[in-house]
Amino acid sequence: MKIILILIIASYSLQIEAQSAYDIVKKSDDKIRGTSSYAKIKIKAIRPSWSKEMTVKAWEKNKDYSIALVVSPAKEKGIVFLRRKKEVWNYMPSIERVVKLPPSMMTQGWMGTDLTNDDMIKQSSILIDYTHKLVGEEKVANANCWKIELTPKKNAAVVWGKILLWIDKNNYNQLKGEYYDEDGFLVNTIIASDIKTFSGKKLPSHMEFIPEEKPGNKTIIDYLEWKFNIKIPDKYFTTRFMKRLR
Repeated sequence: MKIILILIIASYSLQIEAQSAYDIVKKSDDKIRGTSSYAKIKIKAIRPSWSKEMTVKAWEKNKDYSIALVVSPAKEKGIVFLRRKKEVWNYMPSIERVVKLPPSMMTQGWMGTDLTNDDMIKQSSILIDYTHKLVGEEKVANANCWKIELTPKKNAAVVWGKILLWIDKNNYNQLKGEYYDEDGFLVNTIIASDIKTFSGKKLPSHMEFIPEEKPGNKTIIDYLEWKFNIKIPDKYFTTRFMKRLR
């Protein structure tokens, strides 16, 4: 029995080691998406002399469609961002207009936070737009992690020149990320923590976005609700529905 148990463990270990960097990233990415998802999140932008809080509801379907609605504060309530594959729109209730965003705006800050528009609405895909390489193994918050380097594919319309991800070996959670510009300089670091159970999945509920060259700046995301594989009407992901989204 001991020999059989050792062989089973050894076989499982070999399967884990045999995973490619792409396989690991895919499992991690699939885990936080599902076939569809809904999340209610609190976002807090912290600056040396002020801070700002927002609450956002977000829906995603089949990785190609996502929509985010700002529900507070009152000044920004009703602002909507919609992504349909590689096209992105913004609805501003103050002017009652839907505007298509050009790719150049994906690098700009989102609503005064340290997130870019691309971070928030996930226009680029870490699976499709990047190549993946396992570059090491390190611990993050006492968790054994794979360290994986992502580099953009030729002609991919992406924001980052390189991404490093630390993915937990046990739960495939992305516990840390470093985002570099085209010249190889570190721009943002993301730290994920406070693992909670959402729809039967153990996921980080707390994320901190820390800009490298802005001391005292930080953006915090807390997941208040997170549901997976739910029914979302197709109309949610149309420009006509942006004004009616609640």
